[in-house]
Amino acid sequence: QVQLMESGGGLVETGGSLRLSCTASGSFSSISQMGWYRQAPGKQREFVAAITDDGNTDYGDSVKGRFTISRDKAKNMSLLQMNSLKPEDTAVYSCNTEVRLALVPSPSSYWGQGTQVTVST
Repeated sequence: QVQLMESGGGLVETGGSLRLSCTASGSFSSISQMGWYRQAPGKQREFVAAITDDGNTDYGDSVKGRFTISRDKAKNMSLLQMNSLKPEDTAVYSCNTEVRLALVPSPSSYWGQGTQVTVST
């Protein structure tokens, strides 16, 4: 079983910053990729950012240049630094992690419960 613990959400003014963290725990051999998605009310879930085991990163178009994803491999943690926040960044942000389990050939995907980010005007 794999658990993801998210933290760092909250209320911030336009132009402000927040940092989200996601820590994976449980029984897994390794982490292949850690990422973040978000979902605003009435909208579909949107890809925000991801980082692979070897450090390659990818970002959604709407956050490029403002958000930075990093990873602390020793702590099985990903960090999402969000700068220059806009009201349209308001959403529930969820951590997604792909891990390798013993005796399972393909990576398994797990989700956190989500953390609310609200950007006021």
